[in-house]
Amino acid sequence: MKFSKLLLVAAFAMMGMSANAQETERVEFNPHWFLQLQGGAAYTLGEADFDKLISPAAQVAVGYQFNPVWALRLAVNGWQSKGGFADNTNYKWNYVAPGLDVKFNLINAIAGYNPNRVFGLNIIAGAAANFGFNNDEAHDVATTYLMRKLWDGTKVNPVGRAGFDLDFRLSKRVSLNLECMANGTLERYNSKAKRDESNTDWYFTGLVGLKFNLGKVENVIPVAVPVVVEEPAPEPAPEPVKVVEKPVVKKVVEMKKEIFYAIRETVAKGSEQAKVTDLTNFLKNNPETKVTITGYADAGTGNPRINMKYSQQRAENVAKALTEAGIDAARITVDAKGDTVQPFSENDKNRVSIAIAK
Repeated sequence: MKFSKLLLVAAFAMMGMSANAQETERVEFNPHWFLQLQGGAAYTLGEADFDKLISPAAQVAVGYQFNPVWALRLAVNGWQSKGGFADNTNYKWNYVAPGLDVKFNLINAIAGYNPNRVFGLNIIAGAAANFGFNNDEAHDVATTYLMRKLWDGTKVNPVGRAGFDLDFRLSKRVSLNLECMANGTLERYNSKAKRDESNTDWYFTGLVGLKFNLGKVENVIPVAVPVVVEEPAPEPAPEPVKVVEKPVVKKVVEMKKEIFYAIRETVAKGSEQAKVTDLTNFLKNNPETKVTITGYADAGTGNPRINMKYSQQRAENVAKALTEAGIDAARITVDAKGDTVQPFSENDKNRVSIAIAK
């Protein structure tokens, strides 16, 4: 009981683990297949001492994870079971038990899906058919002990089973798996009975192994991070000097250039490069002006992550050409919109850098 309480405390302490870094992408669950390979021990309930009834066990399972909570698997387990008497006389036979199980992820059901969670707890329930064979040792001891349910050849028994498994995440694809199951079947399973009426025979398995996630297990969706430009704090204004002057009308000086690109290009070429040269000359002739360069990508091609990359590189390459031509970097502001903003109705024109100097 104490162990089970500690196990639950550990589970709920670990199920909330997640990264605290600034989110730049969102990860969503993707349905996928999985494979389990396990080995361990089985214990068949009986009159002999506990250690006399332990035998080897193994399991191979293939399943499908429909969502973060529910999964279905086909599992084949077996190897050996043992029976015994109070004087520790024992005998063994072999079995193989294919069955179908439902798995319920308790951690994801309570805390929600987290792709970085280290620990998982699944509740398992299912049914199987147990094929017993090689029961010769039971026939040998039957000459001395009463075996009311003695069988030979191959005996098939229905099995109901339930238990749990623990997953410890090693990577996105692989986890260490510990499974404990209780299996109930007909009283004839161990070839004996205390009386004629039918009771349930039990065997328990403890298995450890690896679980492999197959195929695409998650979808990564980029999240655009806004570029924040911090403006310097304004300096206190000097005391006004009362000077009577004629009003001066300040002429507004401004230039706008739209620099277009071919698909997957990020550097201006040909006539578009001439626009960068015009912008450079304008900034040199008007040293008090500043320029804002905003990169875009068309929504008709690529995906949001790639398009954000292209739009950023387009704007940065224009800024680089200006600084290499002698324009102070402090006069240049760079921004990127990816395909979230489409300044033109014609798709191909949205592969553009728009520079506004004033």
